[in-house]
Amino acid sequence: MFCEKCGGENSDTAKFCRKCGAGISEEVETRVAVRNAGPAARRPLEEMPHNYRSAIDAAPPKAMSSDAGTPIFSITPTLLFVKAGYVVAALAAVLLVAAVAAFTTLPVWIAIVISLMLFSVPAYFHFKQKLTRYTLTESQLEIDEGFIARTTRSVPLGRIQDVTVSASVMQRLLGFGNLMIDNASDEGGKVVLKNINSPKDHGDLVLKQMRRLEK
Repeated sequence: MFCEKCGGENSDTAKFCRKCGAGISEEVETRVAVRNAGPAARRPLEEMPHNYRSAIDAAPPKAMSSDAGTPIFSITPTLLFVKAGYVVAALAAVLLVAAVAAFTTLPVWIAIVISLMLFSVPAYFHFKQKLTRYTLTESQLEIDEGFIARTTRSVPLGRIQDVTVSASVMQRLLGFGNLMIDNASDEGGKVVLKNINSPKDHGDLVLKQMRRLEK
């Protein structure tokens, strides 16, 4: 038992402190000092707020790792055609409004509404392109497609048999093409990364990572 005033140690049956002579209460609480602990850490768990205890119970382990590994590249199909579509829609909208204002008696606001609707075509393809993503990680190639029905296909790099770059004359002139991946996974078949910028560079990254896994 410890004295509340001086902290001196006494026997459990002592009524007075043998060091300072102060009276000792029988209900003195034994205190345990915890180094480098904040106020919350010194409180018993059952006395802590409910949300604090829930955070402790739900705390994830410190060491967590992903099987897929760190992304080496993550790309979407080129937006070159989408940008060209926006330019064509803008030119068509200007010509339409000018033609309606100059040669018809229709209200101009009708031409403006129709012109705005022209932008829905490139906007649709823009949205569609953004929903497709090709990701190369340390161990696999992932293809994500779709919006409501989202599908993800993973091809282990160890199952890839061949990587081929395919590009038409127009694609070569504009700097993009297709990357075809032959694989021997359970699903088999060929995976095509369509209309990606710098397909040869991305194909080299796939081959480089495949060689790294073989070592």
